[in-house]
Amino acid sequence: MSLRFDIDTEPPTAELLEFARKELRETPEVREAAIKELRSLLKEATDLHYKDDDDFLLIFLRPCHFYPESAIKMMRRIAEFKKSYHNLLHNLMPEDEKRAFTEHNVVNVLPNRDQKGRRVLLVNCGALWDPKQVSSEQLFRLFYLIHLIAQLEPATQINGAVVVMDFDGLSLKQVKALSPSFSMLLLTFIQEALPLRLKEVHIIKQPFIFNMVWTLFKPFIKEKLNKRMFFHGSDMKKFHQYLSPEVLPKNYGGALPEIDYAGKDWYPCVDKYIDHIRKYNECGFAAKTEK
Repeated sequence: MSLRFDIDTEPPTAELLEFARKELRETPEVREAAIKELRSLLKEATDLHYKDDDDFLLIFLRPCHFYPESAIKMMRRIAEFKKSYHNLLHNLMPEDEKRAFTEHNVVNVLPNRDQKGRRVLLVNCGALWDPKQVSSEQLFRLFYLIHLIAQLEPATQINGAVVVMDFDGLSLKQVKALSPSFSMLLLTFIQEALPLRLKEVHIIKQPFIFNMVWTLFKPFIKEKLNKRMFFHGSDMKKFHQYLSPEVLPKNYGGALPEIDYAGKDWYPCVDKYIDHIRKYNECGFAAKTEK
């Protein structure tokens, strides 16, 4: 594929800033005041360790509509999540999951945005996923690494993201891997520790056996996320009510060419922003010093 995969770190356009004003209360005055207050709150929260440069603080302020108190609460939840899953996430770097990225087409990203300017993440949870080759924990780690670079896109901070979970060919071996512990991990992350605006989650091509998976996930889903989840089966026309066929590949009844790229094409993009990943890895609860 000739497309060069990368993220867009350019400053927001005037059109995007106008949308942010309407949607997130973002104006130069509100932004400046919120950054200043969040920086102050971080200094007071001596048990937390986060960088406090303007661009980094915007990652947390935009999904919280520029309410600094909400942002600091999110940062604390993220610290709690990283502490709870320390063994899974501590110093996680792209190199650690290079094989899962480059040899298996499990997690993918559309190179284009949808009709609302949102990033679209594709997760292949059906026949394309072999849990013996990529464990459910590795699947999460891929998702986690991609979310770290998505944080760097002002357009994604403002417009948000959409997740499409493709269960085509789901069988018992995938169902077994989608365990209660994985359900808890994924949903705790999405609902408590994701500093991005997750606007919609679409479940597509799910067979009847998917009901076994849904039974495990359902108890952990809160009302806010539940309202943003949509189930389509093989009904692509229904799916197109949310994501326009103009922005979708042929695989999903769209007007664009069939997907002919995989994680190996995205891996260099993830690896390129290693400084931000390292910076985010250092965030969380402050290390206790010996007296």
